[in-house]
Amino acid sequence: MKAPTIARVLTGVLVSQLALGAFLVISDLAGAGFRMPQFGPQMPRLSDPVRPGDQRRTFSPDRDLPPLSPLRDPDDLPDRLTLTQIEGGTWRLEGGIAAGDGARLTEQISAAAPPVETLILQSPGGSVQDALALGRHLREQGIATQMLEGEFCYSACPYLLAAGSPRSIADGAAVGVHQHYFGESTLLPAFVAVSDIQRGQGEVMVYLDEMGIDPMVMSHAMTTPADEIYILLPEELARYGFTEAETEAAAN
Repeated sequence: MKAPTIARVLTGVLVSQLALGAFLVISDLAGAGFRMPQFGPQMPRLSDPVRPGDQRRTFSPDRDLPPLSPLRDPDDLPDRLTLTQIEGGTWRLEGGIAAGDGARLTEQISAAAPPVETLILQSPGGSVQDALALGRHLREQGIATQMLEGEFCYSACPYLLAAGSPRSIADGAAVGVHQHYFGESTLLPAFVAVSDIQRGQGEVMVYLDEMGIDPMVMSHAMTTPADEIYILLPEELARYGFTEAETEAAAN
């Protein structure tokens, strides 16, 4: 092979490797929730009213929260789940869902005195796997979940809400879903990342079915980017079983 031909081949290989590397980096960033800056009309904020057909909001709960009830100042919302007693068997579970919170809160709830009968939820979400693990414990213990007017349950938090037996969602409470990132953020081939995402979504759908929630709610989650949130309307909460299932869950 002549020298110029070899040089062209090597150049082509180098360009291909650089292109592949760039693709994997972009794919990894996208999976982690990174998106390129966008121009044009700005998406409504979380604090803006939600109407049918206008339910997606920029997801930035740390700086843009909906109005809250007097029970909690938004500046005081903890970074990870925190369990506090309100009165009798009614407790609050609020804060971000961090890795390890599933096992940690399962232990705390099991040891709580008086026993936890109802959990008032407020969380921007976090670790899906921990939410599923804790949710199954809530269902096993027959613990009710509740949301108060003006408070929110986003991202992985609705999986805790779904576990309630029964569930109660006040008018004006915000329940929101979006895409999740499953697995660790590493530079892996795209087919491996897709496999992790598909497996994780499958686990979530099985869990929702166990809790009496229509897995079709995932159609909204899977089509909403991780830096946005889709707020479920009251009729959607009823359609997917979050509110309709109250009586049935209590009887089981």
